[in-house]
Amino acid sequence: MRISISIGSAYYNGEEWDQLVEYTQAADRMGVHEAWSAEAWGMDAIVPLAYLAAKTENLRLGTGIMQISSRVPSMIAMTAQSLDTVSNGRFNLGLGVSGPQVVEGLHGAKFAKPLSRLRECVDILRLGLGGEKLQYDGEHYVLPRPGGEGKPIRLSQPPRPNLPIYLATLGPKSLQMTGEVADGWLGTCFMPEAGHVFLDDLEAGAKSAGRSLKDIDIQTGGYFEISDDVERLVAERKPAMAFTLGAMGSAKTNFYNDAYCRAGYEDDAKAVQSLWIEGKRDQAIARVPDEMVLLTNFIGTEDMVRARLRAFRDAGVNTVRLGTGGKSWSERTAALEEAADLVLNETASW
Repeated sequence: MRISISIGSAYYNGEEWDQLVEYTQAADRMGVHEAWSAEAWGMDAIVPLAYLAAKTENLRLGTGIMQISSRVPSMIAMTAQSLDTVSNGRFNLGLGVSGPQVVEGLHGAKFAKPLSRLRECVDILRLGLGGEKLQYDGEHYVLPRPGGEGKPIRLSQPPRPNLPIYLATLGPKSLQMTGEVADGWLGTCFMPEAGHVFLDDLEAGAKSAGRSLKDIDIQTGGYFEISDDVERLVAERKPAMAFTLGAMGSAKTNFYNDAYCRAGYEDDAKAVQSLWIEGKRDQAIARVPDEMVLLTNFIGTEDMVRARLRAFRDAGVNTVRLGTGGKSWSERTAALEEAADLVLNETASW
């Protein structure tokens, strides 16, 4: 089982950048396999990775995720090729549709039909990365622009047809598309005990393209911390779960909440969301069931954490994405080292 981490967050603004770089370099030395950046309305997902490419040696660097509505597909392809060059072939392209609040509010683009837009975007990326001329006639993208002076253009950088494309998806149809066209899945809201909610659709999509789940890097995870004080660990993770259920999207569109509903927690997910939207944040946090926190994270005693790792493995997860805590960067680095040691030692015995 491989290990990945996140760099900053979707709302990261560059605070303590030098320390974050040192943390990432330490992760590289520990044997962590991948690091993923993100973007919302803080730092973009690209620039930090370009810098880190020069500061690391083995770590694969990926966008987790790049918002497709903020860039046209041809520029995404050019950027992916450039990052693959400066990282010496260590780049993963992670894409997602974001949500209506960001897409329509920040980028002024339409959010309607995000799935077909994502599919068309991947189609064009495959053309560009494969060295083909960019000529496409879709619902959302038409290249060249009709009625103008443009002509089909081939990107000048060397083709990279095998550059990995990951998709961050949650809905059944989008999961099926991921299984059909992507090299990897960047999953969230994952509980091994309800893994079929995601993996059945991924597998169906893979089969439709003559592939299997073994052809897809199934990547998901949660927070890691070992302690005998399980009650404290659960309590500390509940605010994040309540935020996911209540605030990650609008009252009408919350893909994360929908995913937990499909996993069998509809009553809990909707109750937390309602309380959050009503401004009753403390009550929303208290309403989060302990079970939801325990099943989606790697927390508790060492035996509990090892059992969680085996559960994720048995469900079909290839790469665990770990989050660790700490009040200082030295504490965060020590926590990541503890996590990496345990995961690598545990998985080496499988």
